[in-house]
Amino acid sequence: MGFTLVHSHAEPICSEFQHPPHIGLVTDSTEHDYDDLGLVVERDPRELPTFDSKSLTNPPSTVLYLPPLLSSLPHELGVLTLEQQPMLSENRLPDIDPVSISLHKALHNFHPATPYYAETPYEEAFNWTELELPEDEEREWYCVAFRSKRLPGSDSGPLYEADKLAHEEAVLSGGLIMYWYGVPDPETGMNLATCIWQSRKHAVAANSHPHHIRAMMLAAASYEIYTLERHKLRKLRGERGVTVEPFDGTEVIW
Repeated sequence: MGFTLVHSHAEPICSEFQHPPHIGLVTDSTEHDYDDLGLVVERDPRELPTFDSKSLTNPPSTVLYLPPLLSSLPHELGVLTLEQQPMLSENRLPDIDPVSISLHKALHNFHPATPYYAETPYEEAFNWTELELPEDEEREWYCVAFRSKRLPGSDSGPLYEADKLAHEEAVLSGGLIMYWYGVPDPETGMNLATCIWQSRKHAVAANSHPHHIRAMMLAAASYEIYTLERHKLRKLRGERGVTVEPFDGTEVIW
């Protein structure tokens, strides 16, 4: 669970191997899967593993990171055909501006820049320098990062289901471009989750939705440690890259 708190405008209420069951995992393909008899089964490295109760308690291979979960684009925009396909939400965004579509395309290649992302500064934790947009476009986006450590023994099932519903609810209401959730550090138990929104107003509006409120209530006793960070992602005209800057309390420019 992480979406409900990571996208929240308000301060959140707030180890085991835990993360949302509706997101696939990227694993180390040099290891093997095993059948019920314990025999090695060669796994296609191009196949994205699925996350379920079995892989949660006994993962067949080392989990490296999760792919980005991008919000599906509005129906009228169809499906983008790109070399690297991301995980997509079940619901579709009601609308999205042209520059955010460019960011959406770039985020197909979004991934951590270090396995220690949970304790790395946000601007260094991901491959921001590899994301490129058209040179003539300019915009800012609102980013929220949630660093956390789950309480040992906390019940994950209802929380994850509520989190999934809150995520799909936020996509349907509009503004959410991407949700990414990491894997708890095996030594410290710390984790990092992040969302990118078209604007801060979109993130604030999502707080009042019923599934978000329910998930927040379930999350109240689930975290031992949590911190919430806010940032701006900026793309300047005349440049192709993006930069991450501290959130200054003002609405993003677009």
